[in-house]
Amino acid sequence: MVDTNGADRITVVEVGPRDGLQNESLSISTGAKVRFIEALADAGFSVVEATSFVNPNAVPQLADADLVMRSIRRRQGVRYLALVPNTRGLDRALAADVDAIALFTSATDAFARANVGATIAGTFERFTPVVERARDRGCWLRGYVSVAFGCPYAGSVPPEAVMSVATDLFALGCDEVSIADTIGSALPDQVSDLLRLAKEALPLDRIALHFHDTSGRAIDNVLAGIDGGVRVFDASAGGLGGCPFAPAAPGNLATERLLAALSDWGWETGIDRQAVERAVVELMAARGGERCLVGPAVAPPNEPER
Repeated sequence: MVDTNGADRITVVEVGPRDGLQNESLSISTGAKVRFIEALADAGFSVVEATSFVNPNAVPQLADADLVMRSIRRRQGVRYLALVPNTRGLDRALAADVDAIALFTSATDAFARANVGATIAGTFERFTPVVERARDRGCWLRGYVSVAFGCPYAGSVPPEAVMSVATDLFALGCDEVSIADTIGSALPDQVSDLLRLAKEALPLDRIALHFHDTSGRAIDNVLAGIDGGVRVFDASAGGLGGCPFAPAAPGNLATERLLAALSDWGWETGIDRQAVERAVVELMAARGGERCLVGPAVAPPNEPER
């Protein structure tokens, strides 16, 4: 399984503090979030998706984004990523010393309209001033393409549509693009087909894959992604978060499960799996021990879902 040329390392992007916690139904204190982020960074992640600068009224769970980003002890060599949907969010993020920005769009107009109230073209119109100012401040940029393998409104998604949006994100100035299986419908053959196209059209070393485990195929899809040349994968500690279009089904791929599989396959990550597990236990204790893996049946307004 390991690349014989020595490229035997996988980067795991931890998305639990943002993509996971946004769907939690019980309030989590700012202090608990800060400790969670710091524990994950200490566990060895080089990228942690920390929070989201959306309208606080739309996503109350992340209303303390400013305080979280000002409070975390930033570990050298760790990128703390924050979702920024528009220029208002960017103002808040920059004031909190955010230097890594996440932008979200979709592979279908139908999902973009339902999720953020704009077409794909409309999301790019919002992105343009954000990217210009973020670049001026030296920010690192990550773009996300939602519903890349299936859309709850439009059905099947042609790989060419995904490639078009990803290409536009790179052209806009994104340093990395994460292609997301938002509703957990992807199959390994679909992943392989998409990556065959990507090899011809995109810088594969700047592509990440984001799988949900709704159908129990996330690990199989990761393996297909590795075989297709991808070396960056998103995951959520404790499996926090979920797909809003698959109630009562598992959502985000659990980081611990991904780390175990990668270790079995012979890949290095530099991440201490036991430390991740301890971070999840501490977070659960801070919220009373009740674990919520699946979020609300509909996405909160103006909060992109992957």
